[in-house]
Parts: sequence; structure tokens; C-alpha cells
Amino acid sequence: MRAALLLAAAVALTASAVAHSAPRIVSLDQCADQYVLALAPRGEIVALSKRATNDDSYLKAAAAGLPQRRATLEAILGERATIAVTYWAGDLRLPAALSARGVKVVQIDEASDFTGVERNIRQVASALGQDPDGQRLIARLDSQLARSRGAWGGARALYLTPGGFTAGQGTLVGAMMAAAGLVSATPAAGYAPVSLEDLVLRPPAALVLGFFSDLAGGRSRWTIAGNGYLQKLNRDRAVASLPGSILGCPAWFAADGTLALARARPSR
Repeated sequence: MRAALLLAAAVALTASAVAHSAPRIVSLDQCADQYVLALAPRGEIVALSKRATNDDSYLKAAAAGLPQRRATLEAILGERATIAVTYWAGDLRLPAALSARGVKVVQIDEASDFTGVERNIRQVASALGQDPDGQRLIARLDSQLARSRGAWGGARALYLTPGGFTAGQGTLVGAMMAAAGLVSATPAAGYAPVSLEDLVLRPPAALVLGFFSDLAGGRSRWTIAGNGYLQKLNRDRAVASLPGSILGCPAWFAADGTLALARARPSR
């Protein structure tokens, strides 16, 4: 009986210690990396994704020196993670599998406007116990939006990616443009393809390029970006080129893009 009581006490003490120990945080994809790097104490981060130090990672410099792991159940459990942050980890079964094993999963949601971005910041900051840092990110975002507001005065521009897609209302890119006073030249809501023929026959007055700066080597030859006419159109009419590091994640740094657009407005 005494041995049983001692064992029960030991188990209770161990459970209490685990409950009060520092979180062990992992991120499952590149977008989640940015939130974790910005909001979690470095000593609580036990693993980032394999893309954390890629060129299109917004906080790649901050990721240097931290472990990177594949987003697999075995790897995450091997790190004894207590919190996993994800936007899109690839394996749709992984969040449920982690939750079933006691790992708290924090989901970053898609956002089509800055209200949604702020909601994501609050949600992740709260889950990591870092509400003041979340508020600081929101204040930074709001400040950039205030400095960008209405810069272009309703001018029309077409957003274009190397894959030939544009963005209209109901997208975060559309919200970024609108915040800088630009009106999307596409009538379609959401993301939609643009044909090279349309660009030739009806060239837009202005272009906002997305992801073009991320093309390396000969990759542009396999996209619409490699077309000679479009390259000339870009040189003549592109007002800004936004990198993948601020476009690939519904996060506070989307406002960096809005500020870049506002600053690209020619002085009167």
C-alpha cells in the first residue's frame, strides 16, 4: 500500500511539473514559422519547418540556428512538442493526429482582409501566452496602414503573378492594394487567370507584380513572365514588385506590401 501511494505521488508530481514547464513549440510550415519566430520566446521553439530559412521566408534571419524538422507525426512527437502552430502543413490528417496525442494545435486561418490578419495575430499570441507581443505586431500593422491610406487616390492597376494570375475583391492582395488607394483592374472576385492575349489586346495602365522577384535562373522561361512582350510591359507599367516573403502568408507583414505600394506613388 505504501509503495502504491508513493508511486501515485510520483506520478502526480511528474504531471504537475509537465503542466508548469515551459511550452515546447513547433511550427509545421513556413507561414507558421513567421508567427512562431515573432511571438514565441526563442528558448521555447523546439523546431521550425524545413522552409524556415528559405529566401522567401520573411524572418529567415531569425530562424538561423534553430532546428528544422519535417512536418510528420514522428518528428513532432520526437521533439516532445506541446504546441504546434500551422497554416497549411500538407498532411490534412496531421493536426487531428497531434491533438489526439495531447499536442495543442493552433490554426492560422486564411484571411482576405486586415481584420482577418489581426484576428490571426491575436489567436496565435494568446495560444502562446504572448498577448503583449501580439498587440505590438497589430500596432505596427495599423501604423503602416495609416501611413499608406489613399496614396494612389483610386488609380487602377492589375495585379499579376508569373503564373498568369490576378487578384480582385475578397483577397488579401486586393485588400493590400485598396489600403494604398489602388483599385484592382480585374472585375473578377478572388484569384483568376489572365491570358497573355488579354494583356496584349488590353494592356493595363499599371501593374502590381507579385512573386516576380522570386524567380531565379531560367525559371521565368516556364512562366508567362518569360514572354518578351510582357517583360516590356512590366518595365513600362509596373509600379511595384512585391516579393513572396510578404505575399505567401496572411500575416502582419502584408502591410509591408501596402506601404511599398504607397511609397511607389510618383510625387506630384
